[in-house]
Amino acid sequence: MTTPRFTLALGIACCLLPLPAAAQSFTLDDVMSAPFPDQLVAARDADVIAWISNDRGARNVWMAGPPDWRARQVTDWSGDDGQELSGLELAPDGSYLIVRRGGASNREGWTPTPAQDVDGAERVTLRVELPSGGAAEPVEVEWGTLSPDGSHLARSRAGRIVVGPVPTGDEGDDEPDAFEPIARPRSGAGQLTWSPDGAHIAFVTSRGDHAYVGVAAVDGSGFRYLDAGVTRDGSPVWSPDGDRIAFLRQWADTGPGLPFFARPDAEIPWEIVVADVASGDAETVFRADPGAGSRFSGWTGPNLTWTTDGHLVFPWEKDGWRRAWTVPADGGEARLLTPGEQIIQYFSVAPDGRTLVFDSNRDDIDRKHVWTTTASADAPTLLTPGDGVEWAPVATASGRVAFLGSGARMAARPWVLADDGGRVAPQGDLPASFPGDALVVPEAVVFPATDGLAIHGQLFLPPDLRAGERRPALLFFHGGSRRQMLLGFHNRGYYHNAYAFNQYMASKGYVVLAVNYRSGVGYGLDFREAEDYGADGASEVRDVIGAALYLRSRDDVDPERIGSWGGSYGGYLTAQALVHAPELFAAGVDLHGVHDWNVGIGNFRPDYEPENMPELAQRAFESSPMALVERWEDPVLLIHGDDDRNVRFSETVDLARELTLRGVPHDVLVFPDEVHGFLLHRNWLAAYRSAAEWFDRYLMNTRPVMDG
Repeated sequence: MTTPRFTLALGIACCLLPLPAAAQSFTLDDVMSAPFPDQLVAARDADVIAWISNDRGARNVWMAGPPDWRARQVTDWSGDDGQELSGLELAPDGSYLIVRRGGASNREGWTPTPAQDVDGAERVTLRVELPSGGAAEPVEVEWGTLSPDGSHLARSRAGRIVVGPVPTGDEGDDEPDAFEPIARPRSGAGQLTWSPDGAHIAFVTSRGDHAYVGVAAVDGSGFRYLDAGVTRDGSPVWSPDGDRIAFLRQWADTGPGLPFFARPDAEIPWEIVVADVASGDAETVFRADPGAGSRFSGWTGPNLTWTTDGHLVFPWEKDGWRRAWTVPADGGEARLLTPGEQIIQYFSVAPDGRTLVFDSNRDDIDRKHVWTTTASADAPTLLTPGDGVEWAPVATASGRVAFLGSGARMAARPWVLADDGGRVAPQGDLPASFPGDALVVPEAVVFPATDGLAIHGQLFLPPDLRAGERRPALLFFHGGSRRQMLLGFHNRGYYHNAYAFNQYMASKGYVVLAVNYRSGVGYGLDFREAEDYGADGASEVRDVIGAALYLRSRDDVDPERIGSWGGSYGGYLTAQALVHAPELFAAGVDLHGVHDWNVGIGNFRPDYEPENMPELAQRAFESSPMALVERWEDPVLLIHGDDDRNVRFSETVDLARELTLRGVPHDVLVFPDEVHGFLLHRNWLAAYRSAAEWFDRYLMNTRPVMDG
């Protein structure tokens, strides 16, 4: 491998005048100025909703309720401090909320402190009274699961299940430690679930290749396991009367294969079991068919729901699409609730215990919309038609539906459906700096991979593109890989930012193509569980090359000025692009990418030891960019935070060393103490500014090509 191509290109660029600036009407700060809402929740017994809002790094909880549903800020943290909020939960009566502030500790016990605070940071759980408008002082509490009446918390502590009152902060009202142990299952307990009357708690204890569902009495009088056997049981849900528990039953994976890259079909299909709490008698009421859907695939929300009209509702990928199904809790035939090709991601149950609300890409495969149904309905009802993107719906005590939603030119925000079918935006208008009118509407495109598989993408064209003009172009690859980019601002903060950056680059004059490559979600089971994907063969490279060939075939793209960028799995595919097809690409930006699968797998599976499975480990390495690093010649910018818990920082250290040894032009941007999904807004801005400057340097600073 040599670098004459780079030297020649740089020499030509230096001899040419820079391009005139594109007709850009907004800055990167502008397009990333809108607060991002997340974790929308609703109270069970009151018309109250709450959500977390990240306003350029300042994270706070907001709430809204009738009659006008105008939002109120209920915490008052300020500044871009890198302290995330999570675990938001409303008390059943909507009188207070619980939220965790601060990130989880890493394997060395360090809580994320990307702002390098003098005192560091600790993760705390807080109770906040509502409505407070920021006036009430949060009270520190233990993290746990709220009881049905909201008065107590249950949690696991030192291998025990403990229960105690929720502190109120009133002087003399709370003992220093009022939590009492009620059970000590061997191997600890998780998935704590209160019975409707608050007298018992269901739990799951994992033993490695098997797991039990158990029930503990809150008064400490004892606990027992339900239908204990040799399977992995979990996701317990109580019947409305509290007499029975339903749970999922699966078998542990065995046989050859790489961990983390599961086979699409299970050797033994998963089941739903219903057990009588008093007698312990258990019955299998549903068993998945062999083949498609025999391996369980869940959604965000309860994977098993017991409705008040006696049905169990669950996700099933029979026929290759993750849809909602139901079966009578007493046993019977399973029935499809949500027909049509679609996947459901967010699923919730209304406080009435009967109404189901969810998002789906049915009939609009590159967007999401909100739907509702019941276990006895003939067909679901679409609540949010149109060209927006809507997700994470919840229903209030009165049946009011709230959700998060965005559009091609509109950043995400919370919404509430009005009686007339219209929408109310609790937080009001987006910031004046947000350039909605200046954004482009991406176009849905479908192109072939090199093996002919149809690949979906979203194409962003520069607003000032002239007929016959050829522009530099970028390919964007999302992370995950279980993700899907959409025709609008994304439902995850990481990709909400990425969509904004793609818009920014289009405004600078680039043609941008976001690629939904195989092994991502949105297009069915066969697409998600593609043959030989990832560490088992890197079949996604066929989509990468197909995307580059598609761009080269367009009459508005300069085929000599194509770059690639992405983060995490997208960084992995950017690196793959530059080693597998250096002739198709001119530059890349790789954010915290995986470069050696034998390192990457070990980050998620600490028990993974490549030397114990040499043939599979060799295949994993051959599926990695490091296997072909000697072919690397294109300039690349590497960006990484060194407290990354998803992709080891050593992945970037090792690649940078190899590129340096080979004289490959590259640079690194490191954020000390930063995690995978950057916690500091200013780090997102710094990363994207550097990426834009990198592409301008290697792709934009040559004259445009004109046909004719």
